[in-house]
Amino acid sequence: MVNALADTSSVIASDRLSPPIPRLPARWHPLPRGFADDHRRLIHELSDGFDAPLHFVFPQIFADNVRAFQRVLDAQRVDGRILYAKKANKARCFTRATAELGIGLDAASPGEFVDGLAAGLRGDAIGVSGPAKSNELLQLALAHRALIAIDAPDELVRLGALAGAQRQTARVLLRMRPSPQSGSRFGLDESALDAAVSLCIRDAGDLKLEGFSFHLSGYCAADRGNQAAVALRACLAARARGLSPRTIDIGGGFAVSYADEDDWRTFLATQTPADYHANKQFGGGFYPYHQPRSGAAMLDAILQHVPDGETQSLSRLLERHDISLVLEPGRALLDQAGFTVFGVQGVKDQDGYGIVTASGMSFSLSEQWFDSEYLPDPELLPTARGTQTGSAASQPYRACVGGVSCLDSDMLTWRKVAFAQRPQPGDLLLYPNTAGYQMDSNESPFHALPLPPKLAVTCDAAGPHWRVDRPLPFSGA
Repeated sequence: MVNALADTSSVIASDRLSPPIPRLPARWHPLPRGFADDHRRLIHELSDGFDAPLHFVFPQIFADNVRAFQRVLDAQRVDGRILYAKKANKARCFTRATAELGIGLDAASPGEFVDGLAAGLRGDAIGVSGPAKSNELLQLALAHRALIAIDAPDELVRLGALAGAQRQTARVLLRMRPSPQSGSRFGLDESALDAAVSLCIRDAGDLKLEGFSFHLSGYCAADRGNQAAVALRACLAARARGLSPRTIDIGGGFAVSYADEDDWRTFLATQTPADYHANKQFGGGFYPYHQPRSGAAMLDAILQHVPDGETQSLSRLLERHDISLVLEPGRALLDQAGFTVFGVQGVKDQDGYGIVTASGMSFSLSEQWFDSEYLPDPELLPTARGTQTGSAASQPYRACVGGVSCLDSDMLTWRKVAFAQRPQPGDLLLYPNTAGYQMDSNESPFHALPLPPKLAVTCDAAGPHWRVDRPLPFSGA
């Protein structure tokens, strides 16, 4: 990753801006960085033409991230399957890429499942997750031989009845509830897991137990390696009871590094409540915007980990016991694969800093709706009239960024960001690396405003090419 901006210090200091102001410069992939730097006029024209905030998405980078994960699996000699967690972004170009790249899809709704089929995926390449799945989703999964992660005993009973009525056999994973997350509402505890295995033995004609799955909070590679070993041992125990599971699904939660380590540490050491509009504090805490091992490197660390009670690495245990691995990255496959631009609609001065009103809402920057803040610095893309040398507009200017709604809480950025100059109506604000969960997880046509369109950008020797990424009419995206 590279930072093309000359000013990448994590704290800005000047005569006008004192004390030092926390900054968090974003890491950038060269492709979107080059597009943002070299095609600003095009970005402005597209923003004007669509008269809305815009999400730019880059399927080429998604493909690069998939290949990085696959290289780790190959290097570790692991029989593995990648399922893209579709909930992380609704863009169809990423779903189409899963079929083109030969990976699968993790779906948690009929709409997501059908999107996968429409993109060219076979049903047996789709994994179905989520709690208390509807009969509609279970019937879709049965009809297309998808792999179904069971979250509760009653769901397994219901699936068995549907499978028996349709004279089909359901492909089943049993979702474990990891002991460190005993308070979670997801997964089967030890007694429920044992009963579920017994039901799979009794109704083997309707329920084929293919393995076990789990999801862990946090980003610790060792914890995932340890829990994977627990799931592996569950496979061996089920084999001893006459079944033949050979799959463990370790879920997602692969970390993403949005910023460099020094910048992240300096930001945390420097920022105070006074750096945020209304002295805002965040009960949800912050995402760890720098991670020592992220994406495919985190997968490599998981596979090289020697689980508690074992003498071999997880990768060798999988090979030794003929166990295949399923993983469900979402954010990590979308790392650097998109950014979002908002128009500046107005600016007002208040209490020594500015409040920029953007032509959109924080529904399109979803971190705010988890009582947190999306921290990588937004960039100002000024119009030509905002760049005159020596003008008042060219002086450094601190401002938070609010949405266009009538809600006081509708803030894209509570932090008083140090912009190089005072934003003006007609300028654009660029938020980097928003493809993973940020750009559409919580979007809503509140105030009867349209949802921001997504533009899929590909680049070759002839330059960038863009097209509107339209959802299927029945998908609800």
